[in-house]
Amino acid sequence: MIKGYDSIKTLATKVWFTRDMFYVQLHDGRKVVAPLLWFPGLRRAIDEQLSSLRLIGNGTGIRRDDIDEDISVAALL
Repeated sequence: MIKGYDSIKTLATKVWFTRDMFYVQLHDGRKVVAPLLWFPGLRRAIDEQLSSLRLIGNGTGIRRDDIDEDISVAALL
């Protein structure tokens, strides 16, 4: 384990999508980009469902109830 790593919080401030990609803006200015193929629940979701995803846990996760998908921001890294 990296010394001091567990004290670092990685928080999301914004989440958005394109047809094939999933984007998360982090509080420190970094942007995480991942293919929707990595997230089967998101890949099957319609645009309206994707646009209404919400940040949970003060930015530690992303959730959409009707597609039953929870994503940890730390796991994206």
